[in-house]
Amino acid sequence: MANSAFDQTQAERFARLALDCIYKEYPNKIAHAMSSDADARPPRELTPAFYGCYDWHSAVHGHWLLVRLIRRFPDAPFVAEARKTLGRSLTPEHIAQEVTYQATAGRYTFERPYGIAWLLQLAAELQEFDDPQAGEWRAAIRPLEQFIVERICKWLPRLEHPVRVGEHANTAFAMGLMLDYARITRSADFRRLVESRARDYFLTDRNCPAGYEPSGEDFFSPCLAEADVMRRILPAPDFAGWLTAFLPELDFKRVRVADVNDGKLYHLAGLNLSRAWMLHGIASRLPEDDLRRAKFLQLAQQLTQAGIESILDDHYEGGHWIGTFAVYLMSERGLQ
Repeated sequence: MANSAFDQTQAERFARLALDCIYKEYPNKIAHAMSSDADARPPRELTPAFYGCYDWHSAVHGHWLLVRLIRRFPDAPFVAEARKTLGRSLTPEHIAQEVTYQATAGRYTFERPYGIAWLLQLAAELQEFDDPQAGEWRAAIRPLEQFIVERICKWLPRLEHPVRVGEHANTAFAMGLMLDYARITRSADFRRLVESRARDYFLTDRNCPAGYEPSGEDFFSPCLAEADVMRRILPAPDFAGWLTAFLPELDFKRVRVADVNDGKLYHLAGLNLSRAWMLHGIASRLPEDDLRRAKFLQLAQQLTQAGIESILDDHYEGGHWIGTFAVYLMSERGLQ
C-alpha cells in the first residue's frame, strides 16, 4: 500500500535534488584506479552515464530516484525534465563506456557492493515500468547490468565473511537490493546464489550488538540491515524465531547530526531514514499477532520524521544522496 504522506510536493523536492546534481561534475570524489597518465581524465569521460552527484553510486541512485518518481507521479511538473535527463544519460554509447571502464584491469572491485547493487535496483525499476521510453533505457543499461551480475556471481562465492559496517561496504544491504532485483527480473540462478550466501553468512547469527550502534559515520544499521535481508528469504514463522535470537532487544533512538557541513557526520541523517525503512520491512514479515510489529512501526515513524527534518537542500555533500534514501523509504520500495 502506498504511503499516503508521500505527495507530489515532496516528490518535487526530492526530484530537484537529483536533477541539480546528475550533471554537476564537480566537486567529485572518484574511486579511480589509474594505470598510466592516460587514465587522468575527467569524470564525464571516464563514466559518461554516471559522473555527477559527487560520486558514481550517488549518480546511479539519483537516476533510480527519477525513474521511481516518474512512475509514482507521471503528471508532475518535474517529469518532462526528468525524462530528458534520463534520456541524455542512458544511451547505448554511454553504457558501453561504463562497461569498458569497469572491465579495465585494476577495477575489479569498483563500487562493490553498494554502487553496483544500486545499478541493479535501477534495472529493476525500469523492468517494472511499462513505458516505451523506459523500455529504451532498460535496453540501454542491460550490458552494464549483465556485466555486474557476472562479476557478483564470481565474487560472492569467494566472499567468506560478510562485511558488517554501517557504510557503503555493508554486505547485507547490498544483498537485499540484489535479491529484489533477482525477483523482479526473474533471474532464478542469481536469486539462488544470493539467497544461499545470505543463509551462509547470517542464518546462525545471534545476539547482534545493537548497543554498539551507531558508529560515528553510519548511514546503515548493521543489525537491522542483516534482519532486513533475512526477512526476504525466511518464511514468516522462521523469521520471527530467527529475529528473537538475533535481536532480542530493540532500542534504536533517533540520532542527531552534530555538524551538517561535515559530509561524513551528515551520514547520520541517512541512518534515521534507512533504519525506518528496515524496520518497516522487518515488521512486514512478522505474524500479525506479533507484539513487536507495533513497536517497530512506531519507532519507524519517529525515525522517518527525524530523517526528513534533516534533509537540507543547500548542503551539497548531503543533498546529492539523501533524497534517494527519503524516496526509497516514503515510496515503500523495499516492501514491494
